[in-house]
Formats: sequence, C-alpha cells, structure tokens
Amino acid sequence: MSALNELYAGICACRKCEIFRTRTRAVPGEGPENAEIMFIGEAPGWHEDQQGRPFVGSAGQFLDALLKSIGLSRQQVYITNVIKTRPPDNRDPLPQEIANCRPWLDRQLEIIKPKMIVTLGRFSLGQFMPGSAISKIHGTAVKKDGVLYFPMYHPAAALHQGSLRGVIQSDMLKIPGLLAGLRKETEVAPVGQKEETQQLKLL
Repeated sequence: MSALNELYAGICACRKCEIFRTRTRAVPGEGPENAEIMFIGEAPGWHEDQQGRPFVGSAGQFLDALLKSIGLSRQQVYITNVIKTRPPDNRDPLPQEIANCRPWLDRQLEIIKPKMIVTLGRFSLGQFMPGSAISKIHGTAVKKDGVLYFPMYHPAAALHQGSLRGVIQSDMLKIPGLLAGLRKETEVAPVGQKEETQQLKLL
C-alpha cells in the first residue's frame, strides 16, 4: 500500500468530528504522489460528499477550466481540502474541525512535498498565512522554507460574484511562470541551501 493510500484509509476511518455521522463519504484528496503543485480548498460540498472526490461540482468544473488555461490537467496536480468531510448544510468549517483535520493535511504535505501550494479561499489561506486578507494578498507569491505559497480566491467565489471570475483567471495565469522559476532554482541551488522567507510582488 502506498503512503497516500494508507493515509486515505486513515482519513476515511476518522471519527474525531461529529460531522462524520452526516457524511456519505470522506474526501481525502487526489493526484500524483510526486505532484509539483498542490491546490488546497476549504471543504467538500454535496457533489464531493457523494463521490468521495474533491472539486467535482460547479466550482470543480471551473477549476478544471482554469488548469486547462495553463496547460495542466487535474491528473498532474494534487487537489485536496483543509477538512476532509462535508460540513452539514455546507456551513463553514468550525475551528475544532480544522484543527482535527490538520494532521491529515500535514501528512499529505510530507508525502507529496509540493514545490508550490495554491490556497483556494480564506480558510485555506488562514492555515498558512494567518491574519492575511485574501482581498489584499491574492495573486502574490510568498516563499517560505523552500515552498512557494500562492493565494487565490476559491473558484466557487466566481460563481457567486461574477466580477471575481476575471481576477481568478488572471491569478491562475501567473502560475506557469512561478513554477518555471522554481524549477530553475532547483537546478542551480546548492544542496541543503535554506530558503529565506521572501515575498514576491508580481506586476
């Protein structure tokens, strides 16, 4: 059993939160174990709960289109959520639910070791940049400990607020250049060199 499949078994058996009683399926995440990019959303919705897969509803269709716009497919990236079980009535995740699920997310990060983490929405952003406002920081890359964090609005935001669709599409188009830069750094950086936290302002 691969490390990810072993992790998935643990997630599906998790009973830490009472919301496990109302779920149809847990939604661990999906994608290759060696993915360079990890997209992290908020929580599964109704469609995800039914299928046990992340981002398969309307927001997921938009995410697929966004990936296609930069020459990627979901088979090439890793997609997951901050919490792995759908909250009842699609309410926001509770702080304790996020805390209970954090070890699962941390383990995914350990296994996959992505070069780039794209946070989708404020709950995902809050896990890596607490106190940051997504309206101010979206589309700005922040590098920390060798990983590039790139905050974006959640794809679902465009479905509720049409004016954000163009913003999300524009932010997505920055990803190929950022990833190319990371690959180049990996080729030339000395082994064991530690990256200092830096913020890259993109025009």
